[in-house]
Amino acid sequence: MQNLESDQMNSSHQIEYLLLEYARRIDNGDFVGIGELFSRGKIIVDDSTHIEGPDDVSSMYTNTTRRYEDGTPRTHHVTTNIEIHIVGSSAESSSYFTVFQGMKDFPLQAIITGQYFDSFHLFDDRWWFTSRKIEIRQIGDVSRHLLIEI
Repeated sequence: MQNLESDQMNSSHQIEYLLLEYARRIDNGDFVGIGELFSRGKIIVDDSTHIEGPDDVSSMYTNTTRRYEDGTPRTHHVTTNIEIHIVGSSAESSSYFTVFQGMKDFPLQAIITGQYFDSFHLFDDRWWFTSRKIEIRQIGDVSRHLLIEI
């Protein structure tokens, strides 16, 4: 029984690491790294738009997210309200996100909020994203963050 609890706890930590690593990579402007997180998965933007595999995911972020001289989007992604459910070698999670941005000529503010719905699978003793559905809930001034209109 203790081994099963230990395995579940270890799996939860690995999955939580993926959730938080996504935020770190986007804030660092590491869009290739984000693509690597989805090398076995896809991003679901809406019911008809699925971006799959590391190259396409990386390209999506490169083509939609503004980066500044330091190579970052000058954002701070905060992931909260994390729920993880593991069944065997598959898992699902939901979490909230809030993106903050601030610069000398742009006061610090929350620019967008929403919720992630993620699925994961265990491959070779390592958890991987299989999908991330992004639902936007509130939109503020994303003009300094995105290269596209939403």
